[in-house]
Amino acid sequence: MAKGWSRIGSRFADFYRSMEPSDIWLPPRLRRREWMFMPWGDGATDRHRSFTDAGALHSYLCQRFPHSCFHSTAYYDDPSQRTMSEKGWRGADLIFDLDGDHLHGISPTDFPNLISAIQDQTWSLWNDFLEPEFGFNRDYAQFTFSGHRGFHIHLRDPSLFHLDSNARREIVTYIRGVGLDVSTSQRKNSGWSRRLDEGIERISNMLAEASKGGKDSSTIKSLIEQAKGQNHPASHSTMTKLIEMASSEDHVSRLKGGSTNVFGETGTSLFWALVRANSSVSVIGGETDENVTVDVKRVIRHLGSLHGKSGLRVTEIPFERLDPDGAKPFDALKEAIVFAGSENIKIRLLVDDVRAIINEREIEGNSGSEYVVDEGMAMFLQLKGWAELVTP
Repeated sequence: MAKGWSRIGSRFADFYRSMEPSDIWLPPRLRRREWMFMPWGDGATDRHRSFTDAGALHSYLCQRFPHSCFHSTAYYDDPSQRTMSEKGWRGADLIFDLDGDHLHGISPTDFPNLISAIQDQTWSLWNDFLEPEFGFNRDYAQFTFSGHRGFHIHLRDPSLFHLDSNARREIVTYIRGVGLDVSTSQRKNSGWSRRLDEGIERISNMLAEASKGGKDSSTIKSLIEQAKGQNHPASHSTMTKLIEMASSEDHVSRLKGGSTNVFGETGTSLFWALVRANSSVSVIGGETDENVTVDVKRVIRHLGSLHGKSGLRVTEIPFERLDPDGAKPFDALKEAIVFAGSENIKIRLLVDDVRAIINEREIEGNSGSEYVVDEGMAMFLQLKGWAELVTP
């Protein structure tokens, strides 16, 4: 929990008290949802709550002004019961949670770059997989910025409510490319065929770059982790062998010529594991994110609430603005900001390589750097644990 949270908590209270009950977004089937709230400080999580209308929820938010707000993705006969068996499960939305914390090659302290990358992934997930491959209907879809490091896709198609965990896991497994038959998928006109073509070029370049860095380079370690994420038993010796073969002009020309078996049995399986890892919507592969999709009794952040790790608002994204390359793409670092104010708060960075953009003000710096910023930036950096207030 960030230092000075009591002051920040009071600003959360101001935000909720400035609203009318009619301003609060309510998920469909409100009375069948369980609610969970994280308090400020060391208090216990408050869950097993249910609300009948916007007024009751509004009163809770004004009185408790929680650190974070969640509601269940599931529907229950009685969501206020203390055990799942007593609640009476009746179905659940299908949720995809994309979290930038799991992206390869993106610094977690470069927040604008992280948000940009994860928005690209969210659009790709919908545009390359969920709509064309699975036929999911955008009329049942809702897209949101999580208020922190990621984006959510909510699918509320009644035909999907009763999918069990195994069925939901199969969807995630396909998107991740685990066990994907590369030779077959390359021939299909599918999201994966297009992604594999792009992935071949990307991995070839990565292997070529790794060959310049020596046997102990960080790139090799990253490649091994990615392969293991595809359930491949990669080792340092097998990876260095693949890198050596990939630097050969003969192997490269055969690969570009369309051959799928260029690096021998062991090297080829490793190569395609890397292609799948870099061609999938990779953040779905993070354990936490996969669980959100698979778990039929999960909770998800409430649209319109404030995120206690950033001070940003969970914000809906119109479908026509989801594409980062579209005419008017959604900009989380402008549209999810609640707190602004004048630039009169002095902060000191506590970590290195910080980059943040809040209220169109950008800062870059290392531990010890001091800035005078507005309330929104100061709150964001404090809640992230990246900065502290400098008192006179």
